[in-house]
Amino acid sequence: MAQPVAKEVAEHGTRIFFYNNIRTNQVIYSLSRTLNNVASLAQLPFLGKKTVPARLRKDLWHPFCLVEFPHPSQGLLAFRRLREFRRLHETSYPLSLITRAKGQLLPKKQRGKVLMDQKANSIADLAAVLQLQKEGWTQEHVQTRERQIERVRMQKERGKQKYRRRDPQGPPEMGVEGVRVRWTNLLDAEFAETWPEKVVHDGLTRHRYTAALPLVKGDVEQKGGMDVPAPLLDAG
Repeated sequence: MAQPVAKEVAEHGTRIFFYNNIRTNQVIYSLSRTLNNVASLAQLPFLGKKTVPARLRKDLWHPFCLVEFPHPSQGLLAFRRLREFRRLHETSYPLSLITRAKGQLLPKKQRGKVLMDQKANSIADLAAVLQLQKEGWTQEHVQTRERQIERVRMQKERGKQKYRRRDPQGPPEMGVEGVRVRWTNLLDAEFAETWPEKVVHDGLTRHRYTAALPLVKGDVEQKGGMDVPAPLLDAG
């Protein structure tokens, strides 16, 4: 029984699942195929009455995208950035987004509906996150990480701290080589203006409640699976 658990831990972060509410277009990011009720609800901000459900209904939340990374560190970094970008959309939006043509604010209920609709933003954010990972770490990030590693090494030598966990490593893997984005509807990729050239877009079998099983390397789905190079999607 230990082997499946070890494999699951090793693969944690290699996949990000995108779920959206088919009524409100709210989006939840998940590192596992199934949504955890408590952790998922924590991603949804309170935007007014009935904008955060008491629990997730499986018939309303459907997977629409799966992102696969070659290294767990890439996926975990992308997951964190996606949640940060989404928080900005929900809290630092332009006033024109919730204003009528005559300059009046929309009613509270309508404001909530507008701010809950994050599907298009989440796809554009994904393209932006992958572009950042393509560009790699800045020199400032690398120097900061090197100072952290050196500080831990000196503390261990002086005996001030006893570390049972592994020593901090260098900056996580970057780049987009080997990154695959799979869509239940390939046209959803058009919500982003550009994609990094090396990102591969593929089909994803449509499932109602739980995302489709990730493909084993070398396998090809019989239905809906097709490789589409990013340049065909107006890559930049």
